[in-house]
Amino acid sequence: MKKNKDSIDDPITTEVVRGLLDAAAEEVQQVLYKVSHSPLITDGRDSTSALFDAQGRTIAQATAVPCHLGCLQDLGRIFASHFNHQANEGDVYIHNDPYNGGTHLPDLAIVSPVFFKSKLIGYVATMSHHADIGGTVPGSAPANSIHIKEEGVLIDNFKIVSKGFFLEDEIHDLLSQSEYPARNIDQNIADLKAQVAAAEKGSQELLKVIKHYGLDTVHAYMGHVQDNAEESVRRVLDVLSDSSFTYKMDDGHQVSVSITIDKIKRSATIDFTGTSNQHPGNYNAPSAICYAAVLYVFRCLVDEDIPLNAGCLKPLNLIIPKKSMINPEYPAAVFSGNVETSQCIVDTLLGALGEFAASQGTMNNFIWGNDKVQNYETICGGSGASINQPGCSAVHTHMTNSRLTDPEVLEGRFPVKLESFSIRENSGGKGLNSGGDGVDRRLRFLEPMTVNIIAGHRKIPPYGLSGGESGALGENYVIHPDKSITSLGTKGQIEVTKDDIFVLKTPGGGGFGKKPLN
Repeated sequence: MKKNKDSIDDPITTEVVRGLLDAAAEEVQQVLYKVSHSPLITDGRDSTSALFDAQGRTIAQATAVPCHLGCLQDLGRIFASHFNHQANEGDVYIHNDPYNGGTHLPDLAIVSPVFFKSKLIGYVATMSHHADIGGTVPGSAPANSIHIKEEGVLIDNFKIVSKGFFLEDEIHDLLSQSEYPARNIDQNIADLKAQVAAAEKGSQELLKVIKHYGLDTVHAYMGHVQDNAEESVRRVLDVLSDSSFTYKMDDGHQVSVSITIDKIKRSATIDFTGTSNQHPGNYNAPSAICYAAVLYVFRCLVDEDIPLNAGCLKPLNLIIPKKSMINPEYPAAVFSGNVETSQCIVDTLLGALGEFAASQGTMNNFIWGNDKVQNYETICGGSGASINQPGCSAVHTHMTNSRLTDPEVLEGRFPVKLESFSIRENSGGKGLNSGGDGVDRRLRFLEPMTVNIIAGHRKIPPYGLSGGESGALGENYVIHPDKSITSLGTKGQIEVTKDDIFVLKTPGGGGFGKKPLN
């Protein structure tokens, strides 16, 4: 089924090749789920995979965590610029530097160059959230960090596989010799080996496509797939108007955006001028997160089945102020920027576009552990309503798409008991279409642990649109065995003891439209 290069413009073959590339990315994802060690990946599915061409442009991504997806686009470009002239067959690199394309430190990305007949033809990348990568607290998510070193081991383009040989001793040294070393290096290494194995599967699948169609044909269709995505976004821009929006977070910091549409060029400038300066705490989102949020929002506006690839960003010009909360400089702490500020960016964009009321706007990051065990969960809530439909209850929204660990697995792997997990009735904002409800989740600890909560919308509720009401605020507190209660706000750290119960009530989504009077 090989074609002459001059006739490589068949839309049917474009869709077939696109499907094969997407399937290859999904194969990588499935390997990650099956062979990883930590429940955060196997059950929580907090991982992502993508394929890139030799220039580092995304050609296919698995359906996974949106926050990772956009960031991998930046990582592809970075790896291509760094390693195009020095990559060797059988080499694999690890990276988590938030000032150079990364997200936050627990998200470890590995990138594997792919060769065909000794020629570099692309890359396969995976990104997985590791339960612990060092830092001042178990789980590598201190609520009150102000310096990146407090959040774990920073890694910038470190080779972990050399000519097919896994450099286990070197990795162990890297993770153990930091000021705040990783706590469970054996688990880190097991999950890294799973990532390497998954990337190898992706390489094999990509080479199958090339061997069947020929390298020139596949290269041409890689371009067609990106062109199709680009045109789909331009059609969305054809019907949009100039707009702006500012959204404040619980601590008073804000994200601001203005969207200017150029109807002649069919492009848009997305200007984040007015966003707060670099955050003194850890709510700083690396610029890669901002790109991820923009990519996600504009992909959601496309009412077609198109892949999430580099073409989606071509019509969009981003202006991200330097040394701002969404473009920080070293040594700014960044953990919450990935998980919380990213959600704020999305809801700010959606507020400007007027399409959806705010969703719960937080990942409700619940991190706990000790020297023996560590776990990290993001807790679902309510999604925002739109003119066409009400919000959904008890779902992950926008920049997160992870799952909660099954209760049986959670209680089997960790010294905890899930007391209850239920819908938080009437927490969604009322409206012509009401927002989705949040949840009420209660976890009993069976031995002492350090617990960190990093969240949002504990003071400022998720907004409604067009007369719809706001969603309910979230809450988090600890019920002690003597029935006394310790409340925590938007973020906090607490030492829990045996039989302490941590209660997490997540926000509801905003409503859309004014509900008519009966």
